[in-house]
Formats: sequence, C-alpha cells, structure tokens
Amino acid sequence: MTAPKPVLQVIRGTPTADELAAVTVLLLGIARSQPSSPHPVRQLGGWADPALRLRRPLPPGPGAWRASAWS
Repeated sequence: MTAPKPVLQVIRGTPTADELAAVTVLLLGIARSQPSSPHPVRQLGGWADPALRLRRPLPPGPGAWRASAWS
C-alpha cells in the first residue's frame, strides 16, 4: 500500500510549525468561504457581458465605418 499524496508540499525553505499552521488555517478559511451549492452556477449569455459595452478605438482608413459596427 502506498502512502497518500500530501495536500501541501514545501518546495523551498524550512518553515516552522507555526508558519505551516498559519498557511493551513488561511487555506482552510478560503476553502470554506467558497459557496458549495449543489447546483452549478448558471453562466449568463454573452448579451450580459459588460465587456461588450466597452469599445476599442476605431481604426482609421478606408472602410473604417463598416468595420466600426462589429469591431
């Protein structure tokens, strides 16, 4: 039987037991603050994307007015 894979792994340095405990408490707090709903979060369609309300600068030149509608 193999040993279970560790949840946390120290890559560099030698943290003290207190430092490891602080990181563990922080990560557990973040994990618990995440909503755990049984239903997946419903994604809104593209029409509700606020980025669509922002426009890029219009490129100058021939046909720029035509390209401005969908740029």
